[in-house]
Amino acid sequence: MAKELLKGNVAIAEAAVRYGLEAYFGYPITPQTEMLEYLSKRMPELGRVFVQAESELGAVNMVYGAACTGARVMTSSSSPGISLMMEGLSYIAGTELPAVLVDVMRGGPGLGNIAPSQQDYNQITHGGGHGDYYPIVLAPASIQEAIDYIGLAFDLSEKYRSLAVLLIDGSLGQMMEPAELPEMQPVRAAYPHWAARGATGRGRIVHTSIYLNPIEQEKTNFRILSRWREVQANEVRFKEYYLDDAEYAIIAFGTAGRVALSAVRAARAAGIKVGLLRPITLAPFPGNAVRELAKRVQSLLVVEMNNGQMVDDVLANIHDQTPVEFYGRPGGNVPLADEILAEIERIVKGKLTLNGHPRDRWLDRMLTKS
Repeated sequence: MAKELLKGNVAIAEAAVRYGLEAYFGYPITPQTEMLEYLSKRMPELGRVFVQAESELGAVNMVYGAACTGARVMTSSSSPGISLMMEGLSYIAGTELPAVLVDVMRGGPGLGNIAPSQQDYNQITHGGGHGDYYPIVLAPASIQEAIDYIGLAFDLSEKYRSLAVLLIDGSLGQMMEPAELPEMQPVRAAYPHWAARGATGRGRIVHTSIYLNPIEQEKTNFRILSRWREVQANEVRFKEYYLDDAEYAIIAFGTAGRVALSAVRAARAAGIKVGLLRPITLAPFPGNAVRELAKRVQSLLVVEMNNGQMVDDVLANIHDQTPVEFYGRPGGNVPLADEILAEIERIVKGKLTLNGHPRDRWLDRMLTKS
């Protein structure tokens, strides 16, 4: 198929439809509302389920119900809306059901603003809600990747009976660029053996996240964790750029990774040997790749559109073997390539103070500038 000029939110919604989405439940919140608006027309056209719920709480619990039936189901929201969904997402995880969530992040904390951010990293990648579980988290950096990864999210969610999250920021949701949509796939004709779909001749099927006996809850937690180990072993994804001879490296995801790549190319043009590692799966995090990279370079620079969240996962994986610096733009601001290039040049010149956490050193520099 030929490429089309597509808006991020619309592209994700149409791709989900073409990957066999059977039911969507949501509630409007900027900057993801176009996804809901598009599906409000598209899903009924195809005889599929669309409901605008009374709130994010209602939407996520409708997702829970549909997931119990084995339907390919999805919701979407943005940062404060995701916070409201956390209890329901924890129920879905505790019941070991597949479901897909699209989080189009905005500035915060609190109600914040509608500008692009990566502030949801911790609440999404480290389980969210209450309980011991991990969702699969995919972070595209282009509309084409967002199209491809929404299909992957459905597949991985169903393979591992897990939540899968497509984590993007408002830039990717609102921007337009050429991309290619997949061919239309048929809605499934058969459902998994565990699906609760009425009288099946297989006896009563009950889905629950309630285990009043702590021993049974512990068994469930072990089962969920064992499945997560399979995900860690088989589903780590990342991209590398200019790392073969790199002396310095940037680690960044999503839009921050996209901007960082422009900075890397500018640095290369100036003769600086720097490369980029861009995580695709934020959970499972590509810890082995980060560790191996840290052995080969003089220092690492983590770039995020927040106050420094992924930087903690980087630090946890390299065990102080390489100096780490951080550069962030919180509150709904996108870093400029020139800003990242300036950080690279500062590091190359050895203007480092390695006492304390990289986040604290970054904040000191930012406060001094202001």
